[in-house]
Amino acid sequence: MPILTEPAPLSETLAAIESHAAPVQCKATDYPAGFQVLAHSHGRHQLIHAVQGVMSVRADAGHWVVPPSRGLWMPAGMRHAIRCMGEVHMRSLFIRHDAAPRLPADCRAVGISPLLRELIRSAVDVQQPYAANSRDGRLMRFLLDELQALPMLPLHLPMPTDARVLHICQRLQGRPDDTSTLADWARQLGVDVKTVQRLFAAQTGMTFGRWRQQARLLRALELLASGEKVIDIALALGYDSPSAFATMFRKQLGQTPSQFFEAA
Repeated sequence: MPILTEPAPLSETLAAIESHAAPVQCKATDYPAGFQVLAHSHGRHQLIHAVQGVMSVRADAGHWVVPPSRGLWMPAGMRHAIRCMGEVHMRSLFIRHDAAPRLPADCRAVGISPLLRELIRSAVDVQQPYAANSRDGRLMRFLLDELQALPMLPLHLPMPTDARVLHICQRLQGRPDDTSTLADWARQLGVDVKTVQRLFAAQTGMTFGRWRQQARLLRALELLASGEKVIDIALALGYDSPSAFATMFRKQLGQTPSQFFEAA
């Protein structure tokens, strides 16, 4: 898959966005498959959402996979990079930090309701600057109300900073079918099992088994977005059968893989 990057200087795009005084702005950008937005940050909060396509987003706080009907809240100042899994039609909101009182302070995957999705579509056509008491101003205030009630979703993979745990996590991301146990990793690292357990809990907030399952889930979303068959994905992730993989997927996201992308 080719690697493409922003054709225009990203700094110019960000400067144009942040030069406006309006509390909310919406930017529409369509990217081809394989496109990569290089690491950068914003002076405003950003809601990253795609009406089509799946995005893989890496930031200082971890890794997320974001399919349609979902979004990623990116707080101001956090560096992040985006990789497009297939063609992506991105619709990003940029929100001034003082635009509303209850905006999230951390990076998180969120649900995009049908109402919010249509508000975002309408916000694309709003001309900057807009008057607060105009139809556009009322639309943007309504949009801000919806942003303060975004439901969190389990699409986050926290990354550790401890070199020992990071080694394990990077190996599992590169080889999601690796079946090494916690005891196996403890022997490789020359420490006892309890030390590895403690490090995983402190560094990621998850157990080793939970982190590996989450890594497999996010990789599954990427492969599904690329059109891979469920049976091939199950085997590539180390599951004994497609049904075992589907059970894990349904337990985590409440839907089978096919239902998840149909809903999206």
